[in-house]
Amino acid sequence: MFNELEEKLLDKLFSDLENDKLVLPTLPEVALRVRETLEDEDTGLGDVAKVITSDAALSARLIQVANSPLLRAARTIESVEAAVTRMGGDMTRNLVTSIAMEQMFQATSDATDKRLRTLWEHSTQVAALSHALCGQFTKLKPDQALLAGLVHDIGALPILTMAEDVPELLENEAMLDSIISKAHCAVGEAILRKWNFSDEIIAVAAEHEDINRDKDGPADYVDIIIVANIESHMGSDHPLTKIDLSTVKAFAKLGLEPESEMVDVEAVQETQAALG
Repeated sequence: MFNELEEKLLDKLFSDLENDKLVLPTLPEVALRVRETLEDEDTGLGDVAKVITSDAALSARLIQVANSPLLRAARTIESVEAAVTRMGGDMTRNLVTSIAMEQMFQATSDATDKRLRTLWEHSTQVAALSHALCGQFTKLKPDQALLAGLVHDIGALPILTMAEDVPELLENEAMLDSIISKAHCAVGEAILRKWNFSDEIIAVAAEHEDINRDKDGPADYVDIIIVANIESHMGSDHPLTKIDLSTVKAFAKLGLEPESEMVDVEAVQETQAALG
C-alpha cells in the first residue's frame, strides 16, 4: 500500500509539473521589484534603495546584513542608500532575494510548520557554508553562492504544500521524505526557471543531489553546494555522512581534502545568524 500510494502521488506530481498544473511559489514582490528596477536602464541605485525603503522590515534586515561579517564593511552602514551603494546592483539583488526568501518558508498549517522551519535552517546553513567556501576556494561570487544555498532545496516547498491536502502522506514521514528526495530537484528547477534565475543557479536546484557529478571546467556553484550540503550534515546520521568523500569530485574541484577543516566555523555561524 505504501509503495502504491507513493507511486500514485509521484505520478500526479510529475504529471502536474509537466502540464503546468503544479502550483509553484512566487518570488516575494519586493525581490521582483528590485530586480525590475535594476533591469530598467532609466533607473539607478537610488531608485533601488527607494524600492527597498518602502518595506521597513526588509530595510532593517538589509542594514543588519550589511553590517554583519557577511560583508565585512570597513565602517558602520546606517541607511539603505549606503548599503546599496556599498554593495552595488548584483549583490543588492542577491541579498534582497535571500532576505525575502525567509517569508516563503512560513507554514500555512501546523502540520508542516516544523518541517518548513527545519528546511529553512538547513538552507541557511548551506548558504553560509557556500558563501565561505566560495570566497576561500573559488573566484565565483560569494553573494551568488549564498543565494544558491538558500534556493537549492526550494523544490520541497510545493511538495509540502501538496502534502497538506493528503493526510495519509503527512502521517507517513518516511513516504514524505522519499517523495521529496525523488522529486524536489525537478520541482526546484521548474521554480527557478519560472523566476527567471540564471542557468548557473537553476543548475544548483537540478543537480545538487548528484554527488557523482563531474562536469568539465573549474568549480561552479553546483560543486560548492554539493560540498556545503555534505558538510552541513556532518555529525548526524544522514546518508551523506556515510559516503567516501574522496570519491566526490566536487571536493577535488575546490582543492579540498575531505577530512580537512574547510572553513571558519565561527564566520559561518555569524553568516547563518545574519540570514535569520
